[in-house]
Amino acid sequence: MLQRVFVAKKAALADTAQRLLREWREQLGLTSLTGVQVWHRYTVDGVSEELFARAKTTIFAEPPVDTWTEHLKIGPQETAFAVELLPGQYDQRADSAEQCLRLLDPSVDARVAYATVYVVTGIDRPVDIVKLKEYVINPIEAREAAWEMPRELIAPAHQPQPVPVLDGFISATRPELLAMLTQYGLAMDEADLAVVQEYFRDQVDRDPTLTELRVLDTYWSDHCRHTTFGTELTHVDIEAGHFTEPIVEAYDWYSEVHNGLYGENPRPQSLMDLATIAVKSLRAQGLLRELDESEEINACTIKIPVKTQKGTEEWLLLFKNETHNHPTEIEPFGGAATCLGGCIRDPLSGRAYVYQAMRVTGSGDPRTPFSETLTGKLPQRTITTQAAAGYSSYGNQIGLATGQVREYYHPGYVAKRMEVGAVVGAVPADQVVRRVPEPGDIVLLVGGRTGRDGIGGATGSSKEHTESSLTTAGAEVQKGNAPTERKLQCLFRRPEASRLIRRCNDFGAGGVAVAVGELADGLTINLDAVPKKYEGLDGTELALSESQERMAVVVAADDADEFRRYADEENLEATPIAVVTKERRLMMQWRGETIVNLERSFLDTNGASRASSAVITAPAEENYFTPQPVTDVRAAWVQTLGDLNVASQRGLGERFDGTIGAGTVLMPYGGARMCTPVDGMVAKIPLRHGETSTVSIMTHAFDPYLASWSPFHGGLFAVLQSLAKIAALGGNWKRAYLSLQEYFEKLGDTASWGKPVAALLGAFVAQSELEVGAIGGKDSMSGSFLDLHVPPTLISFAVAPGDAEHIVSPEWKGREHALVLLETPVDEYAMPDFEVFIDHADRLFAAAEKGLLKSAQAVDAGGLAAACAKAAFGNHIGARLSDALTPTEWFAARPGSWLVELDREVAEQWALDEHITIIGATAGDSISLAGVTLSLDELQARWEEPLEKVFPTKTLQPAPLYPVSPVVDNPTRRARTTIGTPQVVIPVMPGTNCEVDTARAFENAGADVSTVVVRNLTPQALNESVEALVKAVETTQILAFPGGFSAGDEPDGSGKFIAALFRHPALTEAVNDLLTHRDGLILGICNGFQALIKLGLLPYGEIRELAPSAPTLTYNTIGRHISHYAMTKIVSTKSPWLMYFEPGELHRIPFSHGEGRLYAAPDVVQALAANGQIATQYCDEWGSVHETMPANPNGSVAAIEGLLSPNGRILGKMGHSERYGPYVAKNIIGQKKQKIFQAGVDYFTGR
Repeated sequence: MLQRVFVAKKAALADTAQRLLREWREQLGLTSLTGVQVWHRYTVDGVSEELFARAKTTIFAEPPVDTWTEHLKIGPQETAFAVELLPGQYDQRADSAEQCLRLLDPSVDARVAYATVYVVTGIDRPVDIVKLKEYVINPIEAREAAWEMPRELIAPAHQPQPVPVLDGFISATRPELLAMLTQYGLAMDEADLAVVQEYFRDQVDRDPTLTELRVLDTYWSDHCRHTTFGTELTHVDIEAGHFTEPIVEAYDWYSEVHNGLYGENPRPQSLMDLATIAVKSLRAQGLLRELDESEEINACTIKIPVKTQKGTEEWLLLFKNETHNHPTEIEPFGGAATCLGGCIRDPLSGRAYVYQAMRVTGSGDPRTPFSETLTGKLPQRTITTQAAAGYSSYGNQIGLATGQVREYYHPGYVAKRMEVGAVVGAVPADQVVRRVPEPGDIVLLVGGRTGRDGIGGATGSSKEHTESSLTTAGAEVQKGNAPTERKLQCLFRRPEASRLIRRCNDFGAGGVAVAVGELADGLTINLDAVPKKYEGLDGTELALSESQERMAVVVAADDADEFRRYADEENLEATPIAVVTKERRLMMQWRGETIVNLERSFLDTNGASRASSAVITAPAEENYFTPQPVTDVRAAWVQTLGDLNVASQRGLGERFDGTIGAGTVLMPYGGARMCTPVDGMVAKIPLRHGETSTVSIMTHAFDPYLASWSPFHGGLFAVLQSLAKIAALGGNWKRAYLSLQEYFEKLGDTASWGKPVAALLGAFVAQSELEVGAIGGKDSMSGSFLDLHVPPTLISFAVAPGDAEHIVSPEWKGREHALVLLETPVDEYAMPDFEVFIDHADRLFAAAEKGLLKSAQAVDAGGLAAACAKAAFGNHIGARLSDALTPTEWFAARPGSWLVELDREVAEQWALDEHITIIGATAGDSISLAGVTLSLDELQARWEEPLEKVFPTKTLQPAPLYPVSPVVDNPTRRARTTIGTPQVVIPVMPGTNCEVDTARAFENAGADVSTVVVRNLTPQALNESVEALVKAVETTQILAFPGGFSAGDEPDGSGKFIAALFRHPALTEAVNDLLTHRDGLILGICNGFQALIKLGLLPYGEIRELAPSAPTLTYNTIGRHISHYAMTKIVSTKSPWLMYFEPGELHRIPFSHGEGRLYAAPDVVQALAANGQIATQYCDEWGSVHETMPANPNGSVAAIEGLLSPNGRILGKMGHSERYGPYVAKNIIGQKKQKIFQAGVDYFTGR
C-alpha cells in the first residue's frame, strides 16, 4: 500500500523558503513573487499504517520544527510543482529514509520516493512559471514529478536484451563506419575505428560485439589513455618576438635533454614527454631519491620519515589531483562531489589514508545576471554555488579536512568550468604489499553497487561541451555516496586487511572494464556477479557503469574469505567478480555468453597513432609585469581589493570542514579574526595512536591572466610560485615534489597545440632550473564551447614533508615588527632570476627552523598591496609603509617574491644583502603609504564585499537572547564504584566520521575505547549489530556519540538514524540501565548532540517521544555548513563532565555543522537556565553573547552551544572538543583545550 506525507518547516524556521524568495526575485526578476513554500514529499511503500504513523514524527518530520500533512492543498493564488531526480540517480534522502524505516522494523522491505514541492504565490503569468522551472530543474539530473499518487514505486524491471553483435562491421565501408561514430556516440575518431575494423577483420575474423566496441572506445579515450598528450609533435614553430626568445631557448634545451635521454632508443616528442622529461632527467642525475617507484601506480608517492613516540618510521606520502570539469559543468553538485570522491580513491587504492584535501576551481563571474546566461549553459552562479555545495557535502560527510579552497575567475571559464580536487594521504610503508597478480588470484569488487550512473563518463569528459549537452549527457555524470567511501577508508586503514591486497584499482572512468581490466594482463570477468542497485542492466552497462565508491582488489584465492570478513565488519560488500588468468586476454562473460574477448596487446595499442604540429604564438609586446601607473593610492588599493581574484573567499571556504582528523596545523583563515588566508595547507601525518610533529605541506599556484598573455610564462611561474608558497609556510622547498594539472581548449589548429606546448616548456624550465620534479599530473583537453575557450591552464601542485614546529602563517603577529620584501627580480624577457629565488627560499627555510619568522607569505594576485592588507586583517594589525617603493610598485605583480615579518634587528641584517628591502613596520590599526592612511575596517569591508551575496559570511537574522546566569554546582565528582580503566563505547553509524578523533581523545585521557560498527546491509546484520550494541552498552561506563553525518543527515534532518536505532526496545532499556543503575555518563558531540536531542536524552535525561515544545537543533540561519573556530564560555558546572571548569571560562573550539542552531521556546530556555542545564554559550572574545554572526555562528536561541541533562551526567555540545592536539590550528588564537574527556574518565577512576 502506498502512503504519502508532505513535510515543511514551520513558518518561523522556513529559512530556505525565504532565501529562495529573495533569490528568485533578484536573479529571475520575478518581482511579483510574494511567497515561497518548500515541502518535502515522501511516498512510501511496503510499511504498515502503524509503522508509517510512527515514522511521520520520528523520521519524516520533527514535531518541534516541522509541520506535516498527508494531503497538500494548493490555494487559488498559489502555483505548485514537484521536482524529483531522474530514474537511476542516487537519492540520498530516499535511501536514508529507507534505512531509518528498517531500523524501526528490520523485517520490512520499505521503498521511498522523494520529491521537492515548491508552492509559489504571486506568479500568474505562464511564462514566469516556465522561467522558474527552467531555473530550478536541471534536466541532467532531475525532472518535474507527477502530482498524482503512482500505482507502484518500482516498475517491474525489463529483461535486458542480449548484447548485439555488430553484423557487417568488418566489411563496412568508410561512410558506414563514419555513421557508426554518430550512431553510437563514440569518442574515438575515424582512424581509431579503422584500427578496430582491421583488428577484427585481419586477426580475429569476426564482427565485434557492441560491448567490445564500447570497451575500446573507453580504453582509448583521452580521459583514460591521454591520447592527446601522446600525440607525436612532428614540428614545433615559435613565432619571432621579444618574449619568445626564452621560449626558443627552452625548446632547444628540451630537445637536447630529449635526445640525450633517448639517443639509443629514439622516441617522438609529445606533450606527455614534455610533461615528464624533467623528472626523467633529474632521476638520471641521481636526484629525487625520495620517489617511490613500483609497477602499481595509484598516485604520486614519496617515501618520508615520520617521527613517532616509538621512534622514526618509514611512511609513504601520496598525493593526487583530479578534474571533473565536464560533469560539474552540466551537473554541478554531483560533478563536484564525485571529483573529490574519485580523487580520494586514487591514493586510497594505494592503501593510504586520505586526510586532507584542496579544491581549486575556475569560474566565470558568478554575479552575472541570469538573463545573460548562454544558451545551453547553466547560470554561472548556479554552477559555482552548487559545485561548492557538492564538493563540500562529499568531503564533510566522508570526514576529510579541506585545507584550502580557491576559485579563479576568468571569462574563459564560461566555456567550461574548472573543477579540480587535490588530496594528500599517508600510510606506514610496511602496510603496503605490492605483488604482481598471479593466475588464480581473485578480484573482489568492494563497496557500492552498480547502476546506470556515469555510463560514458570517460568518453563524455573527452568531448567538448555543446548546446545540447544539458539535455543529452545526463548518464555521463557519476553519483557520489560519501558514507560508503568512508567505510572503504576504514577498511583500508586496517593493517590486517591492507596487507592482503596484492594490487588495487579504483572504479572511476570506464567502470569494470578499466578498473578490473587494468589489474592484470589476463582476466576473466563474470559480469553476472557484479552487485546491482536494481535489475535490468545489460552486459554493456555492467561493464562500463562508473557507479562510485567501488574498489577492485586483487587477493590470493586463499585470502579472499578473510578479506571479505573484514569488509563485512566495516558494513561493506565484497564480491568475487573476476579471476586472473595466464593468457594475456581480457574476457567478460554475461548470461553464459562471452561478450568481450580482446587480446591485451591490442588493448594496449591505444588506437591509431596521431601526429600534429604546433605553433607557439608570441605574447603581446606589453610586458605582463609592467604595472599600471598609480596616482591615487586610496583608489588603487580599493580597486585591487575589489578584484574578484583578490577579494575574500571566506564565505566559500567556510562551508568545507577544515578540522576533522584533529591534524590541521593551519586553518584556511587565521588570526584572532580568522580573516587572513593561508598560502597552502598543512596537516600532521595521521597516526592512529600517539602524536607526531611530522606534517605534509601542499600548495598550488596559477595565474589565468598571466597564462593568457603567455602560456610559457604561466607554466613557469606556476611552478615557481607553488615552491615559493612552500618556503613561505616554513617548508623545505628542496624536498618538494610536484604534480601538474593541465586544462586546455579542444586542440585543433597548430596555434591551439602551441598553448600546451608552451606551458609545459615553461614548467620544464622551472623544474630543471630548480631541480624539483613533477612526478604526476592530470590533463583535461576539452575546455571549449562553440568559439569560447578556457584560459591556457597549468596549475602546479607542490607537496613536501615538514615539521609542525617550524610552520609559519601569514597573518601579522605583533606591532613594531619590520616588514621585509624578498624580491625575485624579473628580467626584460619576463624571466625570473632563479639563483636569487633559490637564495631567498633557502634563507626562509633556515629562518623558519631557527624560529625567526613572525609571518611570511608569497606575494600573489594584487601585489604587495593586497599581501599587506590580507596579512593585516587576521589580527587587525596595521602598518606604516615606507617610500622604499613607489606607489606603483606596491601594486605590481611579483610572483616568486615574499613579504616577511621579522624583528627589527634581524631585518636590518637581512637588508644588507641584495634584493632584500625593509618596506615598513607593523603599527596601529590602519595602513599608511605615501601620505595616505586607510583604516583596516575600510579595507576589509571592500575586500569582503564582492562575493558576499554569492558566498555570504553573515546573516542579519537575529536569534532571541534570554538572561542566562552562571551556575556553580558541585555535582558528585566520583562514581559510586571506582574503576581503574573506564570503558567507553562509540557506536559507528553509516555516515559517522569522528569516531577516531573521539576515541583518541578518550584514550589520551586513560580510557579503554571500543567501537561498534552498525551493519545494516541485511536484516540479519542489523539484528546482530543491535545485539552487539546492547552487549557493549551493558558493560560500559561511558557511551559516546561522535560527530558525522549519520545516514547523510537525512531525511532532511540530522541524527534521525541514530535516534531511530536507539529507540529499539533493547537499546532503550540498556541506556536506561546505564543511567539509572550504573552512574553511567553519555556524551554527544555535533551529530551525537543532535541524536541526544532527538531521542529526548537531552534535555530530559531519558529516551522519550518528542513533544512540539521540545528543544531541537535545526539548520544554521546562514543556510549552509559552517566550519571555523568560535568562542564559547562555560555557563554551568553542574556536571561531572565540567568538573574541571569555572563559569565564565572561555575556549575557542572548532565547529563544523549544517544543523547546529538550537531552537526552543522562551519558557523552555528559561527553565533550562534555571536548572543549570545550559552548559555553554557562544560568545565573543570578551565573553558577551550576541544575536547574530560571527559570535553566534549558527543563530542559536540564547546563544546555546551545549546542554546538560537534569542530573548533569549527559552532555551534548556542537563544538568539536575532541579535535585538539599539539600544533593543531597554530594560526588560531585562544585556549583550545577542553578537559571534558579527562573529567569523564576521572569521574570513574577517582583521580
